[in-house]
Amino acid sequence: MAQDTAGGAGTAGYGRPWTDLPRELADHMRPNLDEVADDMIAEIQTRVREYDRPGDGPYSGTLRLAVERVLHHFVERVADPAHEPGEVSDFFRAIGRGEAGEGRSLDAMQSAMRVGGMIAWRRIADGAAALNVDPRTLGAVGEALMLVQDELAAAAAEGYAQAKAAVAGEMQRRRQRLLDLLFADPPAAPEAIADLAAAAHWPMPRTVAAVALGRPPAGSNHPAFPPDVLSDLTRRTPSLIVPDPDGPGRARLIDRALAGTLAVVGPTVPVVEAARSVRWARKTLALVDRGVIQTDGGVVRSVEHMSTLILFQDEDLISSLSALRLAPLAHLRVSQQDRLAETLLAWLQSGRNANEVAMRLHVHPQTVRYRLRQLEELFGDQLLDPDQRFDLEIVLRARALLAGGAGEHLLDAHEAVGETGEIVSLRR
Repeated sequence: MAQDTAGGAGTAGYGRPWTDLPRELADHMRPNLDEVADDMIAEIQTRVREYDRPGDGPYSGTLRLAVERVLHHFVERVADPAHEPGEVSDFFRAIGRGEAGEGRSLDAMQSAMRVGGMIAWRRIADGAAALNVDPRTLGAVGEALMLVQDELAAAAAEGYAQAKAAVAGEMQRRRQRLLDLLFADPPAAPEAIADLAAAAHWPMPRTVAAVALGRPPAGSNHPAFPPDVLSDLTRRTPSLIVPDPDGPGRARLIDRALAGTLAVVGPTVPVVEAARSVRWARKTLALVDRGVIQTDGGVVRSVEHMSTLILFQDEDLISSLSALRLAPLAHLRVSQQDRLAETLLAWLQSGRNANEVAMRLHVHPQTVRYRLRQLEELFGDQLLDPDQRFDLEIVLRARALLAGGAGEHLLDAHEAVGETGEIVSLRR
């Protein structure tokens, strides 16, 4: 609401009542201000429960000071329409900030202003009748009184909003520091986490899960999250901490909040191990981005892809093992490598049953048997060794995931194993 800070210099609606008032009315009002203030305070304390504190000296003193300032400002404004409301407005901004700081709303203060205004108007009307004030002037007095109430209520609301914004900003900063502490590696002391959680008004849960978010498409925004979720969307990988993720209804809540967003939920861990959860969430997100882990657009959970995460924990190591174990395929054309690697993996996964391999690959059983004979010739006794079969299944699974996600293939023989016998990594 705009304030009339210069009497008649304000808007027409705010300036007019002051210019319609006879200046001499102020002289009639001044001698009665203390009595009017007493009546206003008594009525406010009677009708507004929050102000009924007769034994609270400081609080009663603040109430009297507020009432007196309003009355003196009103009288001075009648005497001089150009009288600046700055001082009394600042006082009410401070009241608004104080109410916010105490965690109260402005409802009680606004009720007190309405009650006080009603008493002031009643006393003014009685005095005007004794002075034979004409109805037009009396109407202007009432309008001016309501304008003062509006101005000061707006000032209090402004101070209240400023304080709430400052508190919210400080609370957000504390939560950012808490998130940094939870993500620290090595983990922070439980006592330090508990102290900062209390300062950030974040109830300490028993367990948490981290969430790693993909960057939203241009022009879109990240979703809003429940208030108990810690978030930092400014990080290179925007991240969240979700308390008690396995509690009743929490999974549905997470899915609903993250709908339409590329999001990976890390494993559930104790609070002090949050860094471990975010580490795995980010690793999973990286594999989703590469297409190694497929997603249908819903929330991805790391615990559902643990074997893939293990496979890709050290890609140099898996590449070296692939080059070693799949060297028998390296001299073949890429298309032959693909067919035989696919067949060998299906054979290992199906308990070495050729008919099941045929069903998996949607080819004729005779075709499978032909390929298996080729594989026996290429790999020889390796296919009889359980340890080497285990190695082969590991590297073939990794190969299939890479080929499915990013079209990546093994090197041919001259690239996979150099003339000196040195093993090199898979082609990217």
